[in-house]
Amino acid sequence: MKLIKDYSQIVGKEIIDELYLVADKLKGKKIQNINSTLSGGGVAEILSRMIPLMKDLGLDVGWDVLDADNKFFEITKKIHNALHGLGVDINEEEYDYFLQVNKANKDKILDQSDIVYIHDPQPIALIDQDRDQGKKWLWRCHVDFSKPKENVWEFLKAFIKKYQAAVFSAPAFARFLDCRQILISPSIDPLSDKNRNLEKREIDFVLEKYGIDPDKPIITQISRFDHLKDPLGVIESYRLVKKYIDCQLILAGGGASDDPQTAEVLKEAENLASADKDIFVLHLPSQSNLEINALQRASTVILQKSLKEGFGLTVCEALWKQKPVIASAVGGIPLQIAHKYSGILTYTTEGTAYWIKQLIQEPEYAKRLGDHGKKHVANNFLITRQIQDYLLLFLSLYNKSDIVDLG
Repeated sequence: MKLIKDYSQIVGKEIIDELYLVADKLKGKKIQNINSTLSGGGVAEILSRMIPLMKDLGLDVGWDVLDADNKFFEITKKIHNALHGLGVDINEEEYDYFLQVNKANKDKILDQSDIVYIHDPQPIALIDQDRDQGKKWLWRCHVDFSKPKENVWEFLKAFIKKYQAAVFSAPAFARFLDCRQILISPSIDPLSDKNRNLEKREIDFVLEKYGIDPDKPIITQISRFDHLKDPLGVIESYRLVKKYIDCQLILAGGGASDDPQTAEVLKEAENLASADKDIFVLHLPSQSNLEINALQRASTVILQKSLKEGFGLTVCEALWKQKPVIASAVGGIPLQIAHKYSGILTYTTEGTAYWIKQLIQEPEYAKRLGDHGKKHVANNFLITRQIQDYLLLFLSLYNKSDIVDLG
């Protein structure tokens, strides 16, 4: 595990010194993070990298996970989809079960912490059980919150308004709330196995392992197998390109323990791709970080064709590797990509295919996009910046000033 001082080689010693200074002001405060899964998805990945670094700064910080069954996660997947604006029906019995699971977790999870940091809707109702015990409560929303279904939003808002602050990833997700709203974008860890520099032999080993031709253009999307990531649309864009350019497609990713639809979406992608030997549908274990790193570094073009997106950290990961990225203009992705400067933003399957062809045929332009993209990530989306934002947020809970934007 890396130490916070290791990051001075990337962000400079001054930034690290500032982190120590701010962290020192939080001595004596215990911070508890709570989410729904230890692995799979961006939330667990960020916490798994950030918590050890915060501890290295001297903070008393922990991470706990809800104890829940598949029925609960079926319900929370509906809530997730409803927040993304999809039409779903959640009945009273399902809402009641959601609340029962939160109530049952109260004594199991909540400890003697000073700050409770709740991530996403799954544990949101824990505050209803413990609001009056002097804790400071924060709610962090990692999903696309721009057009939620009104009935689900009203259900969640009854809990959100009890928090000291709600933290969102992009300005478009802000809502009318009684509590403060804070903008903090997610980040990547440049020294993790998923993002660190690789030697050519490491990349070649992974390509050989999966039978991928290093001499033929490679189009890649790294994502959970989720309908909202549009893997079937990615295949359609690839097929439009394939009519003109002999290329390969990699759809690689996994699932999360709190997402019961992974197997269904994976099967749909495998069925659609089965007749084409140049399509590689790879269901990777949650710790396949080196494989993902190698696949991204071997790629000619990287996609993130999401229909909805909270932030889309895979975009940051690809930009950090100086790759040209084509991504949907949804959620937090436009914060990462300035169109035609640090990447390409698209809206349709056909538009995605058009830009894939352009970038394969214009490698110098593709390289410029990648160079600009890496600089943008270095300036805005590294883990040290997010840690600093979180520390300032925690301090603001004990300060009466009206800080509204730390991002």
